[in-house]
Amino acid sequence: MAGIQSILFTAQTVLLRVAFLAICAAALAALTATLLAALGVWPWLTLQAGIGGEPLPQAGMIAQTGLTALLVMLAFFLPANKRIMALETSHRNFALQMQDVQRAYQTAHAADRAGTFKLASEFDSVKQRITYLRSHPDLAKLEPEVLELAAQMSQVSRDLAEVYSDAKVARARQFLQQRQEELEAFTARLEDAKVIQQELRQWTRDVEVEESIAKSHLTRLRSELFELLPELSAQLQTPPDGSDPEAGSVVPIQPPRRAD
Repeated sequence: MAGIQSILFTAQTVLLRVAFLAICAAALAALTATLLAALGVWPWLTLQAGIGGEPLPQAGMIAQTGLTALLVMLAFFLPANKRIMALETSHRNFALQMQDVQRAYQTAHAADRAGTFKLASEFDSVKQRITYLRSHPDLAKLEPEVLELAAQMSQVSRDLAEVYSDAKVARARQFLQQRQEELEAFTARLEDAKVIQQELRQWTRDVEVEESIAKSHLTRLRSELFELLPELSAQLQTPPDGSDPEAGSVVPIQPPRRAD
């Protein structure tokens, strides 16, 4: 996409220059012909025209003079347009140069994060960065000024490259990966504990229901037993005359209790 835009911009620049030269040549030719016609050396332009049905004998001279004036005004106007085009070209070149600086700086910063530059002195550090950028195959076509600027920018941001070096970033990623794995394992154990808790809760409910059923069955059996043996129950509950109730050999049957 950038290549197509560059080709179109170049073609536009060439066409504008050709048009400017053509207009200048036409203006010079028309001005020369008009001056020679005014001096009587060349004849005026012949043109049949009229206004309101009346012929205009000087129509050719008027048309030639007006066309000459228009071409001369265009010739004076186009240099201003040329200056605008020069400003646009300069701005485009500046944008391209900044893109080159950004690309070179990213390369130097990546190498700095990898620990390529070891010199502590500012001058030696910048020199080492410039040497590295010049030897880089992707930056061989860049201007020395661009490489020098990118090296200086990389040297200024070396503290940032040290803090976010590749080794430290890799350790941070490994630490976060371990934390993530531990969290996933803890979550799995937590889910298992929830399942076990649910099973124990359901088991407890089942046991309580079975105990309640067993108690109700026991209560019903004792009630039926006392209904079938009322006399035996009365004898067992009433001790003999003159005897100590605690000295009896038979333990009395307690009356049935209300079910819990």
